[in-house]
Amino acid sequence: MTDFLLAALPIATILFLMIKANWGAARAGAAAWYVTVAIAMIAFGAPTDMLIIAQAKGVMLALYILYIVWAALILYFAAEEAGAIKTIGRAIRQLTDDRPLQLLILGYVFATFLQGVAGFGVPIAVIAPLLLGMGFSPVIAVAAPMIGHSWSVLFGNMATSFEALIGVTGIPGTELTHYSAILLGLSGFTCGAAVLWLDGGFRTVRRRIVPLVLIAGVMGVVQYLMANYGVWTLGGLTAGIAGLVTSIIVTRFWKPHPDDVTEPNGDDDHHHMPLIEALTPYLVFMVIVGLATFVPQVEDFLSGLRLTFDFPAISTDLGWNIDAESAKPIAIFGHPGALLLYTAAISFAFFKIRGRYDNGIARRIWQRTVKSGLPTSIGMVPVIGLAIIMDHAGMTYALAEGGAALFSGSFAIAYPVVAPAIGALGAFMTGSTNNSNVVFGMFQRHTAELSGISTALVLAAQATGASLGSMLAPSKILVGCSTVGLSGKEGPVLSVVLKTGVLLTALCGFMALGLLLIAMVGG
Repeated sequence: MTDFLLAALPIATILFLMIKANWGAARAGAAAWYVTVAIAMIAFGAPTDMLIIAQAKGVMLALYILYIVWAALILYFAAEEAGAIKTIGRAIRQLTDDRPLQLLILGYVFATFLQGVAGFGVPIAVIAPLLLGMGFSPVIAVAAPMIGHSWSVLFGNMATSFEALIGVTGIPGTELTHYSAILLGLSGFTCGAAVLWLDGGFRTVRRRIVPLVLIAGVMGVVQYLMANYGVWTLGGLTAGIAGLVTSIIVTRFWKPHPDDVTEPNGDDDHHHMPLIEALTPYLVFMVIVGLATFVPQVEDFLSGLRLTFDFPAISTDLGWNIDAESAKPIAIFGHPGALLLYTAAISFAFFKIRGRYDNGIARRIWQRTVKSGLPTSIGMVPVIGLAIIMDHAGMTYALAEGGAALFSGSFAIAYPVVAPAIGALGAFMTGSTNNSNVVFGMFQRHTAELSGISTALVLAAQATGASLGSMLAPSKILVGCSTVGLSGKEGPVLSVVLKTGVLLTALCGFMALGLLLIAMVGG
């Protein structure tokens, strides 16, 4: 229990400083980093060389993420300066004048689609400024896509996180897809409901229950079918496409409540830019991502030059071992950030030719990018560093082990309730659903086998919890806040997504328990 409490102290520190003391992520992360280092050395026997290696890995991961952040900012400001963002917002208002439904379509459906084609924080970086431009508050603009995209992380971006779970546990994907897709589909509904809740609470959810059920139901069923027919690599992408089509159909017949109608603002900025012109950056981005993902020759060419480092095996004085590994490689020309930069360059040239820019535009875009991106860059290194130090010192595992111990013995049957929380914890601490599955995959398998309950169900709960936990990743919060002018003021966003994430993860746990009981009765 002592190890559990000590391991939890860095998390408690950063949450208290950001939520209660209203510190920015940079200050709170730095303070929590010192707490982590002290506990890792004193209580968990982490040697100095382990701390150095862990922090070096943190720097590499920060570079990977910041490549996306800076590229997304350049693309956003290039589009915003041309007037494209206001045009897109106006078009969505014309598609439906139901404000909460607008939020659902962008923060949930479009976020799911973007997670399917890109991932790695791109949905938040792209959608948050769009929502801000439509008049939503900065906190909602960031929180909505963070919550809305999370359910699709496991099968999004070519299902890399699901493949990691298969690899680390040795269990075929065909044995894991059934329960994983069911839990994710149900969680997709709760994520959509949570996005609606942001803009009016339970009343808003109740009034939009029909569109929500239709959209979430279609996306969940499509993802389930793709996963269980062996095409899980396209599960998130096809679910997003199906959701967009369903959303367009729904808006044709849906009549909003009078209280939720968005009033037209009557502006005529940039001479009423045609919608197709405003969408050009995002259409170009989809084409570029499609070429880089599905055309082997293009993928091989762009991935040819990679930046990575090899790190040696290391152990704590207490015997906790970390195997030798390579840092997450950064494909200089094939990284998601690079694809965003190509999009930004093409979009800039396109809008320039169309006469959408005035003199000095390049300098203005760069100045706005630096102003937003620099604070995020400074804050991300200690936040990611403390997470990797905790993992390498065995602190994250101690947290999971302490939680699992509560469900031992006669309470073993209730273990599916806590399994998603362990997955979410891993995603929160490592900033990655993929890493959570790698760190806790075998732990969850062994616990299930010792408890005598379905291994497939427990691993599905782990994977779903890790997917939902991605909404809590501090690195993604930093990404989103940097695009809406909240750098250094991330506390309110963390507070919203933390409460939501804990609730949705708990609901996932009870859904997993329900599936176990159904299987036991049916068996």
